[in-house]
Amino acid sequence: MTARLWPAPAKLNLMLHVVGRRADGYHELQTVFQLIDLCDRLDIRVRDDGVIARPDGPAGVPEDADLAVRAARALQQATGCPAGAEIRIHKRIPMGGGLGGGSSDAATVLVALNQMWQTRLDPPQIAAIGAKLGADVPVFVAGSSAWAEGIGEKLVPVTLGTESWYVVLFPGVAVPTAAVFQAPELTRNSPPTTMRGFLESGGRNDCEPVVRARFPAVGEALDWLGQHAPARLTGTGSCVFAKFSRAADAERIAARVPDTWRAWVARGLDTSPLLEELAR
Repeated sequence: MTARLWPAPAKLNLMLHVVGRRADGYHELQTVFQLIDLCDRLDIRVRDDGVIARPDGPAGVPEDADLAVRAARALQQATGCPAGAEIRIHKRIPMGGGLGGGSSDAATVLVALNQMWQTRLDPPQIAAIGAKLGADVPVFVAGSSAWAEGIGEKLVPVTLGTESWYVVLFPGVAVPTAAVFQAPELTRNSPPTTMRGFLESGGRNDCEPVVRARFPAVGEALDWLGQHAPARLTGTGSCVFAKFSRAADAERIAARVPDTWRAWVARGLDTSPLLEELAR
């Protein structure tokens, strides 16, 4: 079996505005996706028998429910490829944290198997398959930090620089996305802005008040990190982050994080390591 190790990076939502609600129940969003160098690792092997298997993966996630497995099967169905795959997922990105780990794993499977199976789809075709699995999958397929609109699938690549460092805290709880977007108190009519408007004002996360109120541990993490730098929630998850211009400053704050939480220092990326691996 042909085998290869692939990265699946996390993302931060530097801002997240909910600007409307569609007839199908989805929300219209504006957000800035910042890729970071916190990555899951996927060991992918091509099988000759057409079977898609996941011997190792995130605890508590059944194989058939895993987005990575569903991605492989979706690509197989879309292309008629007779080959299979064995996928081992080495998780670092916490589940339910708003860092996009499951979506990134799915995107990595799609991009990797498109090459390994030689199915020769172009990136927009791969992203279209990914969008049916989750709204965040297309940004990971595209492989660059981006300004996003719609449900997150309308992407414009942006250059945010690679000299930004982030302290990312996981307070140990998983926040279900559906519960946040169904909350009656969620702001759904933020005035539309632009990338320039974000750069001038910094934006906000409209989901943060909902998550803070319903998950006290997240509020505690926001308050603690906010003592050291402006802190924000990412996406609809439980992870919070703060930006620093020097790695040493981020490392200093991360070293003080209470032992009951997990913390990472992550560097901002303009280009995904997945694309770099793809080019090798």
